[in-house]
Amino acid sequence: MAPIDTSKTPIVWVLGGPGSGKGTQCDKIIAKYGFTHLSTGDLLRAEVKSGSDRAKCLTTIMERGELVPNDIVLDLLREAILAHANDAKGFLIDGYPREKSQGIAFEKAVAPVNVIIYFEASTETLTKRLLGRAASSGRADDNEETIKLRLKTFHDNNVHVLMQYPDKLKKINAEDTVDSIFNQVQEILDPLVAH
Repeated sequence: MAPIDTSKTPIVWVLGGPGSGKGTQCDKIIAKYGFTHLSTGDLLRAEVKSGSDRAKCLTTIMERGELVPNDIVLDLLREAILAHANDAKGFLIDGYPREKSQGIAFEKAVAPVNVIIYFEASTETLTKRLLGRAASSGRADDNEETIKLRLKTFHDNNVHVLMQYPDKLKKINAEDTVDSIFNQVQEILDPLVAH
């Protein structure tokens, strides 16, 4: 039995390379639709800050620019979804799944996804945006070498995720203006929340 009824509480996966503007669009979606935003990056960083045994292992993996093991990410996501199951209007799962097996595991352990929004941008655009962000963020994973690794890892895995869900996939050009991108997002989400 799925922990949530996705006909009443839709699940939306928000995908796009690091720097594709997912965070900005998620903020706009939350403001308009009141969805609960779950970013795997935020969940992982919060876990790392907790200082738990799981945190020490995660720190090492993230510093190497590698993907965190599926079961850990899925546990964190499932825990967060269950915590909000009764009060959420919908779930925005940001940056997940990162690989094909994660999508399969999520749908088995939690619930089927309603729609996947993929923010598409060129590697050049993503690199430029991330280097701009690095200047102000102080994040350890925002340097040129790590960015190249992250983008390669993202693209290598993401293509398999997208191919797995041709019927649920909606691509958006993330090179556009913030408002123009959000107009496209609304065209996808309005029908989803209407029924």
